Amino acid sequence: MGDILIRMARPEEAGSLAEIEGICFPPLEAASPEQVEERMKTFPENFVVAEAEGKPVGFINGGTTDRPYLPDEMYHEVSLHIPGGDYQTVFGLNVLPDYRRQGIAGKLVDYFTDLARSRGKKGVVLTCKEKLIRFYEKHGFQCYGESDSSHGGARWYDMRNIF
Repeated sequence: MGDILIRMARPEEAGSLAEIEGICFPPLEAASPEQVEERMKTFPENFVVAEAEGKPVGFINGGTTDRPYLPDEMYHEVSLHIPGGDYQTVFGLNVLPDYRRQGIAGKLVDYFTDLARSRGKKGVVLTCKEKLIRFYEKHGFQCYGESDSSHGGARWYDMRNIF
């Protein structure tokens, strides 16, 4: 598979990242290509890509907020992004199926967390499905129980990595 480069996303990659999102998340949970593009325009500094063989194979992104949790409204309304917010959220962590089980998701989470810390954020917050709780715990997050989220009709858990 070769080396994996973790780097900031480029504006022209919005289409590729939207394709990856569509592959990695069920239709009710995936951001539409328009949403990915709008998010990239609103908070380009919060899109980090995993590149292999010269192309994106995964990415992580999210807005920033002053609340230590991720409200569902943030997925749909980019105006809720607060550029100087205290908490970095994770809207999505995506790795193409052919590139999974190689540590890429972990590298993306760790890079994103380090970026938030270097920007003076108080922590990183996200919601995840039950099967991913242990993954995030290995990367410094704590589970705060079931989330109020009803995003995509799924059951979510609040996860926080407070610095």
